[in-house]
Amino acid sequence: MKTKPHNYKVNIITLGCSKNLVDSEVLLGQLKGNNISASHQSDVPEAPLSHGRGAGGEVVVINTCGFIETAKEESINTILQYVDEKKAGRVEKVFVTGCLSHRYKNDLEKEIPDVDGYFGTLELPGLLKRLGADYKHELIGERVLTTPQHYAYLKISEGCNRTCAFCAIPLMRGQHVSKPMESILTEAKHLASQGVKEIMLIAQELTYYGLDLYKKRTLPDLLLQLSDVDGIEWIRLHYAYPNKFPLEILDAMNRSEKICKYLDIPLQHISNNVLSGMRRQITKEETIVLVKTIRDKVPGIALRTTMLVGFPGETEKDFEELMQFVEETRFDRLGVFTYSHEEGTSGYSLKDDVPAQVKKKRAEELMSLQEKISFELNQTKVGKTFKTLFDRKEGDYFIGRTEFDSPEVDNEVLVNAADNYVRVGDFANVKITRAEEFDLYGDIRV
Repeated sequence: MKTKPHNYKVNIITLGCSKNLVDSEVLLGQLKGNNISASHQSDVPEAPLSHGRGAGGEVVVINTCGFIETAKEESINTILQYVDEKKAGRVEKVFVTGCLSHRYKNDLEKEIPDVDGYFGTLELPGLLKRLGADYKHELIGERVLTTPQHYAYLKISEGCNRTCAFCAIPLMRGQHVSKPMESILTEAKHLASQGVKEIMLIAQELTYYGLDLYKKRTLPDLLLQLSDVDGIEWIRLHYAYPNKFPLEILDAMNRSEKICKYLDIPLQHISNNVLSGMRRQITKEETIVLVKTIRDKVPGIALRTTMLVGFPGETEKDFEELMQFVEETRFDRLGVFTYSHEEGTSGYSLKDDVPAQVKKKRAEELMSLQEKISFELNQTKVGKTFKTLFDRKEGDYFIGRTEFDSPEVDNEVLVNAADNYVRVGDFANVKITRAEEFDLYGDIRV
């Protein structure tokens, strides 16, 4: 029996990482399955809306991030903004979900009581119930994409068993739980049927995949099975932990052209002093060997990493050691965070002894070094031709990416629309004619 349409709409605001984005897409899919009008990241309505469902109105769901202090501030400010909209009559109800809500639910209920309901990361059925919807098991694996139609993030597990001293994710997402391989393959096939050509595998910790379900690390098997899905042309790996990294992943990469020669492997630091304090379960010497092994086994692979500066006890000598490592290793992509003193983590018992201005200065120095490295590496691409997937048209340019780049965080390829034509969502070969720090320019080659 067809459900009667509801006379209100739900607006979902997503903050934080791609894992949150997937959760919002699942929520959108469930709402759509319940015949509820829903949109993602819409603007606050300018005209006041009538109160009461009978008259229609907008319900806002804020999917929050609580990873570090700046993310928490953004989430709280967004909640307050929409509470004000509710008081002004422009929004009917406000619900909050996601990591911040999971971690600080009791505090938030006391501090911002005007929110109509707070829900944790695992409370989707309860949230749906408050939205007047039923949790439909038959929709598991189906989502409404908020990304361009040709690429999607695919979450293969939830939670994390690692004990990194700076990280609050286990407090918000719980212990590692792998999604069954059959469910992932079904979801990948569904995405391919919608026109998705590139899937980005995401998890708090990719390499742990399968240990709980199959008693062994089965990410290489999953990769090869995903490679058999018709329509999927690129498979990209995000967030691999360096300790006990399963080298069989690299063998799978070499076996299938669909698996991008790209690996996002956050190393966080290189000084043994800092790595030990962070509880990273890996040494400087082991890290250097791992990076060399990865590059030897998969020639031409693009390595993206993340570094964390300002961890308690990080000395100037530790930081100089990190700078030297980055200079010598020449990562293709690198991001930097400054340490955030998070309650509930083991790092919280340490004295946050690196001043904020020193953290900021170190982050800027490291990014300045990476900018120089990125510029030099990009110069070597001039004159070469790369298979490129085009994400959008912006101004005078079609903008795409090579297999060595992930959306929003990595290099982009710009092609002048006056001299070239390509459809968004299509692949084309592009000869690079010019390169900057983070952008490549080129022309399409038939």
